[in-house]
Amino acid sequence: MIKINQLSKTYGKQTVLNIEALEIPKGQSFGLVGNNGAGKTTLFSLLLDLIQPTTGHIDNNGVRVDESEAWKPFTSAFIDETFLIGYLTPEEYFYFIGELRECNRADVNALLAQFQDFFHGEILGQRKYLRDLSKGNQKKVGIVASFIGNPEVVILDEPFANLDPTTQIRLKSIIKELAAREGVTVLVSSHDLMHVTEVCERIVVLNKGVIVKDIKTSAATLKELEAFFSGTDTVEVSQ
Repeated sequence: MIKINQLSKTYGKQTVLNIEALEIPKGQSFGLVGNNGAGKTTLFSLLLDLIQPTTGHIDNNGVRVDESEAWKPFTSAFIDETFLIGYLTPEEYFYFIGELRECNRADVNALLAQFQDFFHGEILGQRKYLRDLSKGNQKKVGIVASFIGNPEVVILDEPFANLDPTTQIRLKSIIKELAAREGVTVLVSSHDLMHVTEVCERIVVLNKGVIVKDIKTSAATLKELEAFFSGTDTVEVSQ
């Protein structure tokens, strides 16, 4: 379980995130939505100890992330291309991540074989460095690399951006399959309300760093989110 307590992040006089309390149960598929500047990436960066909180803390399965690295072996993420190593080929990068997660090449190859249709023949065996791939193909590499080592917590920031429609559809299936595994918690942020509604059982809306909605996904969720972002809905917490 991920527990957030009195968490805030301030830059100068501007508070970009302020969450009093939030719990994400183990095994939940969790969606995070909000306009630009809402605090989505800030929250994920705090979850990954990439930045330090101004107040409060986050516990990941009983481990306080800003005080211990014991959460890292069971947590993985892809936030953006800065997570990649540009001078490596995709294969070299996958094997590097495998070594970090104590997976041999055979294990990594077995995982990669499951994503041949996701790669569309554009990733493996191309003799290209990661820095020379398109944004979409870089994203494919980063997403699949986050699955290496059977992590219990997977964090994906804007995973659908820069992907073509066919790949987006496949990715939705991949995320659903991942979330269906026992004990795997999947956190997804996205500007695409339809995609996140389809893959997440719970959706939290951030507005200017504050939680304004907490929704259990249902057939009415997409319309509720559209009403909120179109300004025809009141800003109230919904459960």
